[in-house]
Formats: sequence, structure tokens, C-alpha cells
Amino acid sequence: MFAIRNRALFAVLSIVVLSGFVASHAKDKKDEKKADPKVKREVKLFNGKDLDGWKNSMFGGDGEIVVEDGQLILDRGNELTGVTWKDGKTLPKFNYEISLEAQRVDGSDFFCGLTFPIKDDPCSLILGGWGGTVCGISSLDFKDASENETTLFREFKNGQWYKIRLRVLEKRLTAWIDGKEIIDVDLTGKKIGIRSEVDPSKPLGFCSYATKAALRNIVLKEIEPPKEKPAAADSSK
Repeated sequence: MFAIRNRALFAVLSIVVLSGFVASHAKDKKDEKKADPKVKREVKLFNGKDLDGWKNSMFGGDGEIVVEDGQLILDRGNELTGVTWKDGKTLPKFNYEISLEAQRVDGSDFFCGLTFPIKDDPCSLILGGWGGTVCGISSLDFKDASENETTLFREFKNGQWYKIRLRVLEKRLTAWIDGKEIIDVDLTGKKIGIRSEVDPSKPLGFCSYATKAALRNIVLKEIEPPKEKPAAADSSK
């Protein structure tokens, strides 16, 4: 009887675990589908061979910047190390996506500080900051990634590649890591800006903080903005 009960319990638990896996997998697929708008133009921003199109951001105290094995390496500096896109005039101001793969090679702070244009203002996506786990947008209404509505905490393993995708619309920012949505924020009425320390990254740049980082497969896509859902009818009328 005890064995029968155990088998029954095991069967129930198996169904619960499987159901959770299916639901999680379905959510991932939904996230990935949401991340695929119609592409109007695609530009590879990094050729994997040299720094063509990029320049050293020159923050002061920078680590070495090299290209090795198809990777853009930002070595550990005293604080910030980074690169800036030279021709800001060719960049769209909204309705675009930037995708890349990034890893924290060594260190314990942010390995991807992506500064990007939105309309006439710059903004930054921070991954792994404030000691290694904080992600978010800096800055919204003068609040950093560590203290606004986009703040989230997640672990990043050194030496592991992460697929990053950022969508910039006129009034919305959305970001994914490995196909899963981590940020989706309405910008209506919000003040957009960056921390003064990353001014050299404008209008588009990558930096790391006291951390060795590696980047590859950096691509910019101009997109057609997704159609907004019609507002729900007011049933009280």
C-alpha cells in the first residue's frame, strides 16, 4: 500500500513539474515571438575583425580594448572601459532594435552598459551592476537603474554568453535576455537621461565597470513599430 501511494504521489508531482515546464516554455516562446517585428533594415555594427566604426570612449582609467576571436574585449579598468560608435548621424532615434551577445569574463559588476539614443535623449541599459546583479534602465525621472520601475535582480555567471535584445520605440523600451522579457516600460511623460559618467558613450556605446567584458554579434535593426492594441471598451457606458 505504501509503495502504491508513493507511485501515485510521484505521478502527481510529475504532472505538476511537467505542467510548469510546458507553461514556462510557452511563455518563452511568447516572449520570442513578441520580439520579432518586421525589419526594414539591418546593419552589423561589429565586423568581428577590428574596431571599424568604433572609437575608444576614453573615460579615464580605461582598460585595454582589443578584438580577438570575433569578440570585442573591454578589459578591466579602474572604473569604466568602453567604445563609442563614431557616426551618430546614421543612427535611428526610435523604432529600432539592438541585439548582441555579451559575457562578464572576469569581475563582479556590470559587463554591458549599453547607451543608446531615443529621440533626442540618450539612455542606458545596465546589466549586472551595483555589485553584479542589478539590471535596469538609467535614468528615468532622474532615477538610476537601481531605483526605478525597471529595476530587477538576476545572477550572471562569469564566462557565460547571454543573448541581449533591446527594442526602442517612441514611447516604450523593451529588453530581453536569452529570449525572456526582463524590461517593458512605458516612457509617456517620463524624463529620459543618463548618468554623467557615461557621457562619452553618447549617442551609442558599450561600457563595463571594473569588469572584463566580451561582446559579439552586435546588430542594429530598423523596424516597423508593432501595432498597438485598441483600447478596451468601457462596459459601464
